[in-house]
Amino acid sequence: MSKLYIVPTPIGNLKDITFRAIEVLKEVDLILAEDTRTSGKLLKHFEITTHMQSHHMHNEHKTVEQIIQKLKAGTTVALISDAGTPAISDPGFLLSRACIEHNIQVECLPGATAFVPALVNSGLPNDKFVFEGFLPVKKGRQTRLLLLAEESRTMVFYESPHKLVKTLGHFCAYFGEERAVSVSRELTKLYEETVRGTAKDVLEHYTNKPPKGEIVIVVGGKK
Repeated sequence: MSKLYIVPTPIGNLKDITFRAIEVLKEVDLILAEDTRTSGKLLKHFEITTHMQSHHMHNEHKTVEQIIQKLKAGTTVALISDAGTPAISDPGFLLSRACIEHNIQVECLPGATAFVPALVNSGLPNDKFVFEGFLPVKKGRQTRLLLLAEESRTMVFYESPHKLVKTLGHFCAYFGEERAVSVSRELTKLYEETVRGTAKDVLEHYTNKPPKGEIVIVVGGKK
């Protein structure tokens, strides 16, 4: 029976992959990878020889129908991203939605995703939270920030290192300099760190110490 497996991969430390994920990646007929070069290193490490095909944000609209036809023909497919769980700020939603529309079974394995450890590490309330992913770069950014300024739940964002200082500056302007902020970077890797404080404090820290690596920002809600 054809099936699409959504398979999380480590966000840094290779030991964070599950036994089940390795088993699925070895047994499926095809692996869809966001970047075959990046994923190739992971597959080689775990001696996985399954054929890979590129599937990323720039080609997923064109390849979904082709993949659906392969699945209908009985091919078993695993979808992976460069790191973490596919479809969480990564390609995957379009394909999983198309599978559901065509009555093709979809199974998402549990596994690594960056925002969960960052949220828990932050020390901010996590009984209720909203995941915002990446903020709009230009169009709609101000509108989104004005809306989120009234959000009472903890908020989680992804950001690139070269935009972190700008985003923290916007948080100071729209949420207030005293809003609680936690920035986690390089999670599970050698130089993992979490910096906590007010929006102003964290902005000053990263203004003086430009960040590197993958970044998750956790922001306290409005009190």
